[in-house]
Amino acid sequence: MNDILKKKFPSFSNALLIDINTNALQQSFAAGDVIMRTGQYIKNTVLVLSGKIKIYREDEEGSEFFMYYLQPGQACAISMICATKNQKSQIMAKVVEDVELIMVPLQLMDKWMMQHRSWYEFVIDTYRSRFEEVLDVIDSIAFRAMDERLEFYLKRHRDACDCDDLKLSHQEIASELNTSREVISRLLKKLEQRGVLKMHRNNIELLK
Repeated sequence: MNDILKKKFPSFSNALLIDINTNALQQSFAAGDVIMRTGQYIKNTVLVLSGKIKIYREDEEGSEFFMYYLQPGQACAISMICATKNQKSQIMAKVVEDVELIMVPLQLMDKWMMQHRSWYEFVIDTYRSRFEEVLDVIDSIAFRAMDERLEFYLKRHRDACDCDDLKLSHQEIASELNTSREVISRLLKKLEQRGVLKMHRNNIELLK
């Protein structure tokens, strides 16, 4: 595990890597698994070694709103906050590509903040980057029309997969943008007419 950790988390000190190898647990989850649910208490924070996880916000009716991806070399800032405060999760985390995770027990987080400068800096940087990403999402909701939100959403997915072919259904997009499938289908058609994308049977190809 040490070699993979070094590669995915190059900022970690050797002392921290030894502590992780000694105390943390490596776990695998398959695509479709929900590894964190809204309302549950969090006992670990996760470090992603491989694969991809989607983070959602849920309302009382169970509707989902896509917030951001977790990818290799990253950790979930919200789970860190909830874990340290012993609060219930405010998000749902769903695996979209098979993942390998390092599970860091709650009791070690505060200890490592004091003992390992590289862990402290990693946590602060995780908070900062996620805060900036959430601000982008808020801006897209507050200041953009639905067609602009859709373009922003598709480009975020392209950045996450580093590809132009997005395996997303119209219903999946509608659910994650909290709108109807009909609205998304109509807007995708308009974007196709503008030359922004091309729709195929099982995927959407971004052209710009």
